[in-house]
Amino acid sequence: MPFITLFERFVSLFSDNKLLREALSAAWNLLPLWLPILLVTLFLQIWFRYKRTEWIKKQGSVLLEIRLPKEIEKPPSAMEVVLNALSQPSVGNYLDVYLKGRVRPWFALELVSLEGQVKFFVWTFATLKNIVEAQIYSQYPTVEVHEVPDYALRVKYDPENFSIWGAQLKLTKADVYPLKTYVDYGLDKTMAEEEEKVDPITAVLEFLGSMRPGEQAWVQILIRAHRSEGLKDRRIFKKADWKDAAKTEIKRIIEKETFVKTEKEKPPALLGLTDNQKFVIGAIERSISKPAFDTMIRCVYLARKDVYNSFNISGLTGVFKQFSSQTLNGLAVKWKTKFEYPWEDFRGIRRVKNEMKMLDAYKRRSYFQPPYRFFHGKPFILTSEEVATLYHFPGGVATTPTFARIASRKAEPPANLPI
Repeated sequence: MPFITLFERFVSLFSDNKLLREALSAAWNLLPLWLPILLVTLFLQIWFRYKRTEWIKKQGSVLLEIRLPKEIEKPPSAMEVVLNALSQPSVGNYLDVYLKGRVRPWFALELVSLEGQVKFFVWTFATLKNIVEAQIYSQYPTVEVHEVPDYALRVKYDPENFSIWGAQLKLTKADVYPLKTYVDYGLDKTMAEEEEKVDPITAVLEFLGSMRPGEQAWVQILIRAHRSEGLKDRRIFKKADWKDAAKTEIKRIIEKETFVKTEKEKPPALLGLTDNQKFVIGAIERSISKPAFDTMIRCVYLARKDVYNSFNISGLTGVFKQFSSQTLNGLAVKWKTKFEYPWEDFRGIRRVKNEMKMLDAYKRRSYFQPPYRFFHGKPFILTSEEVATLYHFPGGVATTPTFARIASRKAEPPANLPI
């Protein structure tokens, strides 16, 4: 049936509604104007997605396992240096973006328990493998970095024999408020004894090390360099950098709580600034001075049905409490695969769909780009200091029995060896 005839029949259905009929008639009359725009827009969207997918596929991907020695004397600030080097906000020129499909590189920092064996992984583009290895070795010369098969690809969705639960986290406050970091725990200072250190990552390692045979727990931190976005990010209207919002928030706190105008010809005087307000403002100002990352954190717990323990779900999300603060920010569950009440999901159909998508998104490390772009939420902002707190290589304070370390420390060759 011709398109014109279909359109006329559609209009006739609403012949009694004069206003709607006039609107449809106007749309039809303007068809030569809006239809080309619509078709061009759809074509460009499909083109950009195709080119981005093609560019990402050309980069390839690798999973690097970092094996730690028995002794690591570096504080979390060493991992912050590594992350600063991985902050690559550039996407090249307009030809790179619109013709080649280039995107900002992203990385996955993963803390994983495979039946109680705790491991550190870094997922990256294959083209960036040498850069990642060089940065890790520059700060941690005694570790070993190995390219390994992807542990996640070994897991097949099998609801008859395995149960799986997944979640994505969010910040409890605005992005400008930082998490409680290693600086707040005093790990930026040199201590005489290892036992004096309080490293928040040890709670994460202890929980992961408690997994039994048949159980696995995964923590995936997806990061990419944050930047103000414009035409190179396919935005018509520019999106400001997060630091502008942070400065505005500092100003708001000061003006609301502590500014009292004395004389018109003189600047306002700071009065009554509490220790808590000083701490918050100082933490935000410290964050502004550091590189920032668009971030998403995923958690997955899976186990054979005969050993599945639902209490491990609250344990997996609870290990992030030590990074939270009442005065600053915290981490909480934003979305999860399971529903609270049976009437929300008839016969578990939606839960199965969520589990399959979550597992697939995890395996692909997909969040910033299709096919799971901004899957169930937009990314939040963490600075390199915050990410280094969540993911760093612990020293001797971490004594988890199942946390494997390499048996011997690598020795440097003598400087006077003959060439």
